[in-house]
Amino acid sequence: MSNAKAKSNASKTPLIRIAKREDMPRWKGWLIRIIAVLLALVVDGLLIYAIVHLNPVEVYRAMYEGAFGTSRRAWVSIRDAVVLLCIGVGLAPAFKMKFWNLGAEGQILMGGIATAACMIYLGTSVPNWLLLIVMAVVSIAAGAIWGLIPAVAKARWDTNESLFTLMLNYVAIQLTSYAVACWENPFGSNAVGIINQNSMAGWFPRLFGKTYGLNVLLAVVLMVGMHIYLTHTKQGYEIAVVGESLNTARYAGINRTKVYIRTMLLSGAICGFTGYICVAGASHTISTNTAGGRGFTAIIVAWLAKFNPFIMVIISFLLTFLSNGSAEIASRYNLNDYAAQMIEGIILFFILGSEFFINYRLIFRGKEDAHE
Repeated sequence: MSNAKAKSNASKTPLIRIAKREDMPRWKGWLIRIIAVLLALVVDGLLIYAIVHLNPVEVYRAMYEGAFGTSRRAWVSIRDAVVLLCIGVGLAPAFKMKFWNLGAEGQILMGGIATAACMIYLGTSVPNWLLLIVMAVVSIAAGAIWGLIPAVAKARWDTNESLFTLMLNYVAIQLTSYAVACWENPFGSNAVGIINQNSMAGWFPRLFGKTYGLNVLLAVVLMVGMHIYLTHTKQGYEIAVVGESLNTARYAGINRTKVYIRTMLLSGAICGFTGYICVAGASHTISTNTAGGRGFTAIIVAWLAKFNPFIMVIISFLLTFLSNGSAEIASRYNLNDYAAQMIEGIILFFILGSEFFINYRLIFRGKEDAHE
């Protein structure tokens, strides 16, 4: 009777169950990620050969050359990685608090609009060093306000922050379109053009002899500052507690409303500051493409790094390499953008998939029974 009951219970047990891992050594986690990248390269290589009959090694070499093949290309990749890193740093406190800030695109655009306005209206009347400071302050304020709005709505009316921040992106896009229409140069071009091209008022100065040297320095300051804030301050501790459990936070006497507002002010401010870097330190113009979708890409950066700003550096450079390298192979081998994006997408799929095996394990029916 007991044997029949045991067989009946065994038949009801799923063939495969998923269980959360209690802990995994850090080296094992990184080993799984490395294996995932290698498998992705193998799958990509098979796909490349099947579609275009090219040597995958040559294609990967072309990707590297497209991203880092010359000094100029290397610095363009560094510039792009810095932007991703800064946005990821800005998203980290909100996501660690489990406040799903999908509005980085809008916050970047608001910071970019504020920066461009200062360049246009103050460029001829203010010394450049003071103009750069004013631009930084105004862009931070613009991004912070754009982050504050959904935080207040969430704290007071428990709105869905994902939808709220996402909708604010579209509002920011329309505001950017209006600003472009007001500042278009030449008239009728529907583009602002390069702002202060002759005077370079409001442009980042060269640092260490490099055009994007100041961009790198600002990103390093943000990265180190955020690491200290999240790991060594009371505010960082409160963010972690609120993210883990609202009940625990309430029991500990943490004011959820205050944490929401303070954290989203910080998150929006950093994203707005990134808009300042994009306009004053890179494109020297403003358009609806200033953010360029990087506000969403940076979510992957923050999530894969588990909100560790130092790990974000690696992820940012990896994604930039994939993006710039894919553009190079599309150009060199006369592939369309979809083929290049497929290569990039497969690698990202394997990297994201590896996180599943790092956080969860598969339990097979027979193995579980033997363990018991």
